[in-house]
Amino acid sequence: MRVISGRQKGRILKAVPGESTRPTTDKVKESVFNIIGPYFQQGYGLDLFAGSGGLGIEGISRGLDKVIFVDRDAKAIQTIKKNIDLCDFQANAEVYKNDWKRALNAIIQRNIHFKVIWLDPPYHSDVYLAILEIISKHELLEKNGVVVCEHRKERELPATVHLLEKNKEEQYGTISISFYHRKDVEEES
Repeated sequence: MRVISGRQKGRILKAVPGESTRPTTDKVKESVFNIIGPYFQQGYGLDLFAGSGGLGIEGISRGLDKVIFVDRDAKAIQTIKKNIDLCDFQANAEVYKNDWKRALNAIIQRNIHFKVIWLDPPYHSDVYLAILEIISKHELLEKNGVVVCEHRKERELPATVHLLEKNKEEQYGTISISFYHRKDVEEES
C-alpha cells in the first residue's frame, strides 16, 4: 500500500495489523482519484471508517488542506497516526477514535463542509443510507463535492438520498464504488 501521486508519491504506508480492516487496493485508489480529481485546490476531506488512512492521506498528498480521519478501532488509529507521521502531514490531519454517529455530530457542531467524504464501513454493516441522509440533511458536502462509497458489488445503494444523487458507480472485482454529488449543483448548471 502506497501513496499513488502528489507530494508524497511513492511513500509506503503501513497497514492495520490483523484482519479487522481491508485496505483499498492501490489500483482501486488510483481509479477513484482519477474520477474525483485527480488533484485538489484546497478543501477539507473526511475519511470515515478510515482504517489505515490511505484514502485521506492520498487526498492530502493531492492538495486537500486538511482531512479528518475517524475510526473506532484503536489499532487503526495508531496506524493512521504512524502513516501521517511518515508523510509529515501532522498539520493537515485530525484523527479521532470514535464511532461514526458521534463523529458526524461533532462535525455538524463545528459547521465543517467537505470537498470529499470517503465512506468505507464494514461491508456487513447497514449504515450507508443513515450516513448519506445525515450528510445531505446537514449539507456536509460542499458544492461540487463528492461522497465516495465503497461497498460490496451485491449491495445496491439508492440513486438519490435527499440532496445527494449517485451519478456514477464503478465495479472492481467484488467491490463497487458509488459516487454521490449534490443535486442542487447540477440543477443550477
